[in-house]
Amino acid sequence: MTDGTDRPNSPQPGPAQGNGGGSGSGGYGYPQAPGAGGPGAAGGYGYPQAPAAGGYGFPQPGQPNPYQQDPHPQDAYPQEPHQQEPAQEPLPGPAFTPAPQPDWQAMADRSDAGRRTKRRMIVIGAAVAACAVAAATTLWFMNDDSGGADPKPGPVAEGSQSPSASPSEPAWDDPHTVPGQPNLLRDRTGSTNIALGPQAEQGPGTKRGEIRFKDNPNSYAQGAGQAVDTTKSFTVSARVFSSAKSGSRIAVSQGDGVSYSFELGHEAVNGKNSWIFRVQSGNDGAEATTSQVASDGLKTASAWAMLTGTYDATAKTMKLYVDGKQAGEVPVAAGIWAAPGPIQLGRARHHDIWAGQWAGAMDNVRVWDSALTAAQVATVKGGKSEVKPTHSWLIS
Repeated sequence: MTDGTDRPNSPQPGPAQGNGGGSGSGGYGYPQAPGAGGPGAAGGYGYPQAPAAGGYGFPQPGQPNPYQQDPHPQDAYPQEPHQQEPAQEPLPGPAFTPAPQPDWQAMADRSDAGRRTKRRMIVIGAAVAACAVAAATTLWFMNDDSGGADPKPGPVAEGSQSPSASPSEPAWDDPHTVPGQPNLLRDRTGSTNIALGPQAEQGPGTKRGEIRFKDNPNSYAQGAGQAVDTTKSFTVSARVFSSAKSGSRIAVSQGDGVSYSFELGHEAVNGKNSWIFRVQSGNDGAEATTSQVASDGLKTASAWAMLTGTYDATAKTMKLYVDGKQAGEVPVAAGIWAAPGPIQLGRARHHDIWAGQWAGAMDNVRVWDSALTAAQVATVKGGKSEVKPTHSWLIS
């Protein structure tokens, strides 16, 4: 064991010649190369052996050396750049198989086919609905005059004005009016058109081409001239709907002077609301004498009725028919006064003023220049008169 001090260096004799002579490694006096098995091996004579791990004075493995400083401190010299190791080749593994992609073209084709099917269904549905509406409308027109309950006219806003349009652009395609003049009712079998007053309405909002009146002085219609020669036999007819439950209400009359010559409507007779056909006789209406036929026990409000009045100038008699059935007959000995002025709808002239404003609706207004028989009147309600009228308006 050494105490850590150097031994004195004693010279050694040179190597003998021969016997492995020279200064070959491992010769006498020279240490053998490390690892050789001779006396010059590490730890041989003359050289200290390598300190055994864990010996006295040496640090244990894995412990810091308190006697030796780090020759290359981190803060004094920069570290040599770390040389990147070459990338290793990936280990062989199972081959990668991409996920299957959807068939976009097939999906697009299916989407287009679905849209085409939906469009076809919409078109078919619209066609079916249109056919159903057309069939229902046809049945309604066919059954409207079959004796069943007639529909009521729709509501009309108070104060609304009659439709208007320029002569070149009619408000709507209406066979009941003069083309380009929606406020002028066309005479279908004659030449006497009837102009609507400011608050009489006939247009797209009405049914069957009917005209509607609002029970005020501005709600009327007036013809371009006379339609009836009251000195001769005649028949006047109109399909009417009255909204008024009482009072004097005139649907059709003629004359605009001091008084009317005839009027057709409803009036309270003997305390009952009745349909009436009334004519005027006397000396130019100054000393009026009237003759009238009234219905008995028939409903006059909120129901459609076909009113027909006839005057036979030869027999001097007048008759009233309601829905094709005779309601009464009276004589007219003095004849009917030929009052001046045109045909009127929705009002009548009484004592030089307008009276009897109609409240409700009407259509199928017709005039014949003869007194129709009971059999002929019966066909008027169905719109299939055997005798062609001389004038007609709003014919459905």
